[in-house]
Amino acid sequence: MFSLLTLNIQAAALIRAQALLQWLDHRREDVFVLTETSAGQGTAHILDRCRRAGLAVVHTPQPGDRGVALVSRVPIVARPDLFCEVTLPGRVAAATTLGASAVTIVGVYVPSSDRAPDKVARKRDFIASLMAGVDHLPAVDRAALIHCGDYNVITRDHQPRYPGFLPFEYAMLDSLHASGLVDAYTLRNPRIQAHSWIGRSGNGYRFDYIHLSHALAGTTFQDLVTGGGVGR
Repeated sequence: MFSLLTLNIQAAALIRAQALLQWLDHRREDVFVLTETSAGQGTAHILDRCRRAGLAVVHTPQPGDRGVALVSRVPIVARPDLFCEVTLPGRVAAATTLGASAVTIVGVYVPSSDRAPDKVARKRDFIASLMAGVDHLPAVDRAALIHCGDYNVITRDHQPRYPGFLPFEYAMLDSLHASGLVDAYTLRNPRIQAHSWIGRSGNGYRFDYIHLSHALAGTTFQDLVTGGGVGR
């Protein structure tokens, strides 16, 4: 059995990071994908405590930007070679589990956008470079792939429907499906609209995903969790 959780930690300050760590201590997933990490004390506290507890950590923060970290109870080896050409390298963390049935895990944190032209361009360029990286993955990694994290996009048929999302944002999910990846939550819950983030106005969005290669989707995974945000 193998289980994974993706969670947006919203660049947690130290006091909230301590509370998050207590919550994570009671989780039993094999791998945690922590999105919206930062260079602050909160992220450092969580990752340092995980390392001290013997967990493997993959985190490549970039100055002045948010990122993503992989924290694993199972042995992994970092794979910085896989997405070295993305426009925002700190927003991708990749690793492969060790052992006979190796799985490649790619955690991502796609930039958000308030429709300011520079932010739209930043998000569009990152998604394009990320999808190019997926397209060029070695066959062995594509065959046993988990691509997950906070995508900051919604599906075309999202309920409720929201205006304002741009064609390239919907196209990200189309590209993942065209690459042979399956939405794990929808696979397990085909008639349920998940919301992984609730805005201050009470609107629900699904921004967080776990996508699997077809080979993995056909195996037995324990509690593959869509995960979510702790606020933005």
